[in-house]
Amino acid sequence: MFNQLFAAVMALAPAILSEANLAPIASAIAVFTGIGAGFGMCFATAKAVESIARQPEAHNKIRSTLIIGLALAETTAIYGAFIALMLIIL
Repeated sequence: MFNQLFAAVMALAPAILSEANLAPIASAIAVFTGIGAGFGMCFATAKAVESIARQPEAHNKIRSTLIIGLALAETTAIYGAFIALMLIIL
């Protein structure tokens, strides 16, 4: 049964897996990096607020570390959006 299903899918593969059909799917997957970056930034911000509440005297050090981490996480989302646009345009 599996062999027959696999043969049927492979017979349709050139029509389904053409470059025109894969570009929107690939760009949608690339945009999902923004979701991961968003969750990461939310988690990091929550932990930074929690740590500042526990140690208010260390707020400058925590804030500067948080800003660097958020910049790196946002860069990941921007790269994902850039790759998605490149896949759509090209």
